[in-house]
Amino acid sequence: MEVAKYEAVETLRDGRQVTIRALRPGDRDGLLEAVAGSSTQSLYRRFFSPKRAFTEGEIAFFLNVDFVEHLALVVVSRDGGRPTIVGGARCIVVQPGSAEVAFAVVDKCQGQGVGAALMKHLAHVARQVGIKELVAEVLSDNFPMLKVFKKSGLPLSAKQKDGVVHIVLKLL
Repeated sequence: MEVAKYEAVETLRDGRQVTIRALRPGDRDGLLEAVAGSSTQSLYRRFFSPKRAFTEGEIAFFLNVDFVEHLALVVVSRDGGRPTIVGGARCIVVQPGSAEVAFAVVDKCQGQGVGAALMKHLAHVARQVGIKELVAEVLSDNFPMLKVFKKSGLPLSAKQKDGVVHIVLKLL
């Protein structure tokens, strides 16, 4: 499997079909639109700060993935007939075999299974490049993200400190 060309179709809880695919260099506008369509709370949960805008350097970092050390998937829905990015997940290798993972889902699509679908596909892609575990830092009040990790079916350990839950998921 060529990870940079990964693509799959999933059906959300509301019956809508979405495409989960590898991030592409041309996704810049779609990613920025997704950020614009996210609430302050959703962005805070993702970035641990009230992030609303990104520098050109940050945008380049998010777009320039190599699918070896930095993997990224997006969820594309057909809203009004045009493809729209409604979520994304990425993992970045922090040491051999271990990668930090992060997710974001636009508010209007939360609660529809987007995070769970991303978790499933990101774990699959991560295994393909030799990642053995995913780690995450999650705010302790981010119950939807904690639920995604707990329901992933992957062996999980969690430790809470200072309002942040440190998650380790083992990829089988």
